[in-house]
Amino acid sequence: MASTRKARVEGPHCSSQVDPLAALRAPDDPPWDVYLTGTVFLDIVFTGLDSAPVRGTESWARGMGSSPGGVANMATALARLGLRTSLAAAFGDDHYGEYCWDALEQGEGIDLSLSRTVPGWHSPVTVSMAYDGERTMVSHGHEPPPEEPAPDCPPRARAAVASLTPGRSAPWIAQAARKGARVFGDVGWDDTGAWDLAALPDLRHCEAFLPNAEEAVRYTGTDCPRAAAHALTEHVPVAVVTLGAEGAYAVDRRTGETASVPAIEVEALDPTGAGDVFVAGFVTGSLAGWPLADRLAFAGLTAALSVQEFGGSLSAPGWTEIGAWWRRVRSVEGQDPSALGRYEFLAGLVSGELVRPWPLRRAVPTIGFRRSA
Repeated sequence: MASTRKARVEGPHCSSQVDPLAALRAPDDPPWDVYLTGTVFLDIVFTGLDSAPVRGTESWARGMGSSPGGVANMATALARLGLRTSLAAAFGDDHYGEYCWDALEQGEGIDLSLSRTVPGWHSPVTVSMAYDGERTMVSHGHEPPPEEPAPDCPPRARAAVASLTPGRSAPWIAQAARKGARVFGDVGWDDTGAWDLAALPDLRHCEAFLPNAEEAVRYTGTDCPRAAAHALTEHVPVAVVTLGAEGAYAVDRRTGETASVPAIEVEALDPTGAGDVFVAGFVTGSLAGWPLADRLAFAGLTAALSVQEFGGSLSAPGWTEIGAWWRRVRSVEGQDPSALGRYEFLAGLVSGELVRPWPLRRAVPTIGFRRSA
């Protein structure tokens, strides 16, 4: 039997500097902006490698960071963008699990009232090695006991983020949709090799589907990502296809909007979790009612800012980082006015000097040090 912990989140230190939904909030709103569920990993990331490890040799990394990973990447990114986030997850009954729980609840203000600690179950671990803008990962873990499923009756929320699994249906997704949640679905690599959209039964409950270019092309049988995005709108109202270094492309079947936004060039330290941050940015803009192009630009910006820090969850930017980027790019002479105009929607959100209620946590080499007062 899993155990739960009493929530200890209180006070202003858990609030974001910017509430992107402030103008939309009403007394009868759902208690949460976003609900999600999944497994929390402990991520250990090595960076500064000159190349991939070579068999039979020892490689030394110039940097290392530890942070909560797995579904924690998405939950943290959402919370740092000011969304009231509820996470149902299984946590290991070990020091890793305790660290991840406290980092998410105490550090990020994420609601864990539906989460549980599973006695005798150790935390899954992923070791990620970043080099040349890419990464190689090795993971170890076991599925939580079968009596520890995600709740079939999720709480009321404006939105839910669901990771779709080929050949598998998650009852909570349909429940969330019936309660009025806008469901945003992403997907991983199809290890079966079938690449059949019919094998994603929960896609019918989604408002938006956000695969990468390779996944989109394989699922639709088209010859280019943009064609794939249009083909996907036969199955879901909004299709967003990430194009790596080329940015992203999106289609909204309901409004007829299309949008294409190039990637922002940054010096990437670690790409871990960038896809999750992208989805979080798109969800934020969608709930705020922004035009499709603004949502896509914001998602790309938040992902670009995240790859400049270690780790997945703790690399996610907050509004202070977004505001600092906006002020910096406007101060650079010779900027393309059309490129700046693409992000003009930020002006009303980050006007003035934003002061963090507390410094954002970043991944550190060890989880043993206590934070100084």
